[in-house]
Amino acid sequence: MLATAIVAVISDLGYGGVVLMMAIESACIPLPSEIIMPFSGYLVFQGTMSLFGVAVAGAAGCLLGSWVAYAVGAWGGRPLIERYGRYVLISHHDLDLADRWFTRHGDITVFTARLLPVVRTFIAFPAGVSRMRLWRFSVYTFAGSLIWCWVLAWIGKKLGENWDTLGVYFHRFDALIGIVLLAGIVWYVRRHLRHMR
Repeated sequence: MLATAIVAVISDLGYGGVVLMMAIESACIPLPSEIIMPFSGYLVFQGTMSLFGVAVAGAAGCLLGSWVAYAVGAWGGRPLIERYGRYVLISHHDLDLADRWFTRHGDITVFTARLLPVVRTFIAFPAGVSRMRLWRFSVYTFAGSLIWCWVLAWIGKKLGENWDTLGVYFHRFDALIGIVLLAGIVWYVRRHLRHMR
């Protein structure tokens, strides 16, 4: 159902549909870019779009959606976390660590996160909470997203009529990333519970 809706929007709106779908995906609403961009690549295969055009449209959509998530983190995220963070085991110390991390390594963190499934959808919010400089955040978001979108669209183009088989393989990789994230969350919770005791 979701895949059908994504295909319909891109088929109807062309490059604008790619921008819209990738903007939604990057605003912390996990639409699968593994469907959006390979289908765009399929349209390149058909000759109705260009590879450069869909890659840039996808990266532009990522940037627009990321600005929304960044703004939510910058203007509302910190007060909420400072007030209610202890209920989800986030302390002021953790916020200070995140601030220092984004100050020192924010560029490479944002760039690398944009090349990873699952993580790429949510990286803008903590960058906003830590108030990473917006222009730097924007440059590295666009650069990482351009590579991600170009690669997925290129794969969709190369597979031509078989583009829809990609989702199965990418979702397996998503599952692996999810397991790693879950393991990290378990470690984080255990560490905080030990510290509280």
